[in-house]
Amino acid sequence: MPQPRIPGRIPGDQLFFGRRKGRPLRAGMQVLVDERLPQLAVPADFAGDPRGWFGRPVRAVWLEIGFGGGEHLAWQAKNHPDVGIVGCEPFVNGVASLLRHVDNDGLDNVRIHADDARPLVAALPAGSLERIFVLHPDPWPKRRHHFRRLIQHASVARFHELLAPGGELRIATDDPGYLTWILGRVTAHPGLRWTGTRLADWRTRPADWPETRYESKGRAEGRPPAYMRFVKV
Repeated sequence: MPQPRIPGRIPGDQLFFGRRKGRPLRAGMQVLVDERLPQLAVPADFAGDPRGWFGRPVRAVWLEIGFGGGEHLAWQAKNHPDVGIVGCEPFVNGVASLLRHVDNDGLDNVRIHADDARPLVAALPAGSLERIFVLHPDPWPKRRHHFRRLIQHASVARFHELLAPGGELRIATDDPGYLTWILGRVTAHPGLRWTGTRLADWRTRPADWPETRYESKGRAEGRPPAYMRFVKV
């Protein structure tokens, strides 16, 4: 039975489902979570223009929802130092992994929301993001769990509101059923245009889209990913 809506969340979306912690963190990783995460956390009330969340001026802000181990987010931050990147991830082991990347690469343009992304998504100002990444969200393959999927008509509409004109929504999945679901919901929005026109456009990983550990593992297990890019028109 669907859970009741929580105030502040995207209308039509549900409670967080999934793990928040896996194996116990090693001592060094726990120190990163205890000491570095408070320094890089987004404001608790999500107030104001997100460009003001960073310690220096940034040209634009990008958002990654569910950054996993943080490889993609850290690569984007390293290769786009003029952009501030906000990452959302409730899984503490993934947060610790991203913090390690941030420290190893000396990144000063990353901010982290170590919790469910939806309250933050609901609070951000319209037009405040240049890119949104939703890479390999949980497909919840059982039909009775489809209401738990992140990509819904309501969330797509909110992503459209958050993107600046010409902004880009990037989504990846290696689940064929979820691929059909995603395309059906995103292409139904008149304000988002799918850039794919041929098979290679969504089967070939773009040069500025680094491979993650999850993606590499899925490919080795015979699950080739699809890469989708949608532009706000």
